[in-house]
Amino acid sequence: MLDLQFICDNRDAVEQNCKARGITVDLNAVIRLREERNKLNAEGDELRRQQNEVSSKIPKASADERPALIEQGKALRTQISEAEAAQKELDAQLREQQALIPNMTHPDVPVGGEDDASEVHLSGDKPAFDFTPLDHVDIAAKLDLIDFEAGSRVAGHGFYYLKNDAVMLELALVQFAMQKLRSEGFTLYTTPDLARDSVLEGIGFNPRGDETQIYSVAETDLSLVATAEITLGGALKDQLLDIEDLPLKFAGLSHCFRTEAGAHGRATRGIYRVHQFTKVEMFAFTAPNSEASDAMQQEIVRIEEEIFQALGLHYRLIDTATGDLGGPAYRKYDLEAWMPGRGDGGSYGEVTSASNCTDYQARRLNIRCRSKEKKGTQFVHTLNGTAVSCARAIIAILENYQQADGSVVVPEVLRPWVGRDVITAAT
Repeated sequence: MLDLQFICDNRDAVEQNCKARGITVDLNAVIRLREERNKLNAEGDELRRQQNEVSSKIPKASADERPALIEQGKALRTQISEAEAAQKELDAQLREQQALIPNMTHPDVPVGGEDDASEVHLSGDKPAFDFTPLDHVDIAAKLDLIDFEAGSRVAGHGFYYLKNDAVMLELALVQFAMQKLRSEGFTLYTTPDLARDSVLEGIGFNPRGDETQIYSVAETDLSLVATAEITLGGALKDQLLDIEDLPLKFAGLSHCFRTEAGAHGRATRGIYRVHQFTKVEMFAFTAPNSEASDAMQQEIVRIEEEIFQALGLHYRLIDTATGDLGGPAYRKYDLEAWMPGRGDGGSYGEVTSASNCTDYQARRLNIRCRSKEKKGTQFVHTLNGTAVSCARAIIAILENYQQADGSVVVPEVLRPWVGRDVITAAT
């Protein structure tokens, strides 16, 4: 979340930022609650001063004076206890309102919604077919790669089974991404599929309520994770780091679970928008300054691009507009791969994102760093980025590498793990 003092000192800029992001927040409530809390703090301090004064008088008081002083001390303790309870309630209300305010936005981010994103550049060439290309659902049906009916029988619509060489493709993508990230100095993890709601909230997800996209476990404070961003960021919750140890670069393999409430349209066909998928995620903790986190974001984007360049896929890199950033992101780049079977005649589909969240998540998760040059501590900056979201990468591979005879060529970098050069109906 944003620093409370920053919000109060920069109200106009915060309001304008919320407007650009299409978010309505009640800054009056934040300022009012802060003033009420400050007043209550002052009243509590005065009550404690009075209590200390009374306590200091009791040992010296006469036998006649002592009972009254003791009763006065008891009354003050009751008032202090009531003031502390009220302060705790105000703190909770203030934090709730403060958490609704999104991060500030990089000045170069385009203003607007999804269609207002700016294209940074294109990479690679679109495939040229001398036949009418199929989408991944039809390709998978011909090659027996995905079982949607079994997924629906077992878990409902939006679940699926990968089969045969699609399984090998997913494992190959994970191996390829993990090998790449290890070579880039990332510490590799497999992460829990569950996390406490406080961790989800710290990262910026809403684990409960009508608008949640999260599966929660009843009668617990646990929810299924939507991304390893949650578990990687949460791994250092409440930790104090040495600035000399930064940046820390983590890579996590996890299942991801999303309700996708409200999803509709052609994007729901197949495995583009599903309730469970496998993903390799990058997460970084940097020094608390924009130079460090901006440089790390560029490093994450470079890695994402190199992965998809190695897969031989055409894509575009976009600078996401303000209205499509999400609350924690200061700036977000999306990599959109060309999918020949998507829409009428093909279109781009998001396959990775890379977000700089500055100190927004760290403030909520209480992740700090210290340095020898500065007194006190500062909140670190955090970043996240997709190395490979397996379902969407499989879509791009099947649709871009399909052949006229119905087979699919396996990208060369994946062949050692897939075990074959071409996927055919006979395999």
